Amino acid sequence: MASPPSSRQLKSPSQSAAALSVDLSAAIMAATPDEPRVLTVHFEQQRLDSLPSGPLQSQHRTLEMGLRTWVAEQTQLTLGYVEQLYTFGDRDRAEAHDLRAGHTLSIAYLALVREARPAGMAHAAWRNWYAYLPWEDWRDGRPRALTVIEPALKAWAKAGGKSLRSFREERIELTFAFEAGDWTDERVLERYELLFEAGLVPEARREAPPAGSAKARLAPGQPMALDHRRILATAIGRLRGKIKYRPVIFELMPASFTLLELQKTVEALSGVRLHKQNFRRLVEAQGLVEETGEVTGETGGRPARLVRFRREVLVERPAPGVKLPRLR
Repeated sequence: MASPPSSRQLKSPSQSAAALSVDLSAAIMAATPDEPRVLTVHFEQQRLDSLPSGPLQSQHRTLEMGLRTWVAEQTQLTLGYVEQLYTFGDRDRAEAHDLRAGHTLSIAYLALVREARPAGMAHAAWRNWYAYLPWEDWRDGRPRALTVIEPALKAWAKAGGKSLRSFREERIELTFAFEAGDWTDERVLERYELLFEAGLVPEARREAPPAGSAKARLAPGQPMALDHRRILATAIGRLRGKIKYRPVIFELMPASFTLLELQKTVEALSGVRLHKQNFRRLVEAQGLVEETGEVTGETGGRPARLVRFRREVLVERPAPGVKLPRLR
């Protein structure tokens, strides 16, 4: 099975250890009413799942064209709209055996698609993104992953001594809100970064365990290759934020759907349960959807009305997002 040439494989032995290379990575998101998904690839020589990615090469006219080329080759998926997420460049984000290769800039993109079966030169599959970040899913109440994370983070705060303890405790409360219970769904990257700094994710231990973390239990969740779990966290946070002020959710929905399917998809992405009647009133009051005149009996109960996204809303007001009326 073929694999993309690593940006590190493109360097000659005579190059300096401080050489700089550029990798392009795509967090490609899809969703069903019950599951948010990210497209992953798994190459023969790798132990861990990756995001579709590859090095920027001389034949790539632009960064985005390079990204589209790698995605098409690895998954046979043609991307529509993509947006740049962030550029990462920390040395400790690389695999341990690659640290001598110097800095690799990782330029990440977010893409939203309606799920299609991927197939290509690498094994590609859609995965539930909560398999990698299980503490982000509150739909069934407080995630079990937090029973491991909370005591481990509090022990890490104490290990900092007087000079760091208060600062660390404030950061823990700001990101995880253990005491206040005021969970902010968009702080996905901040939570992952805190776990990384505390040495509670395997990615933080690739070179050497951070001080005081060697005996700590790791947070549940599957690690990913390179810095790809960090990129995934960034993409989820970006998407959760955009849902509230742009109608991006409809990029993931079929042409027609029920209001219950829309609500469940929003819940899957945001990781929280929503108040059913308030959600419906908000969607209808904002004019986000219109009825198709058809019904479906696939709901298991009484036939449900099918609706579709009303595109006129894009020119009617500047921020037509989907509000999140949470259950308390």
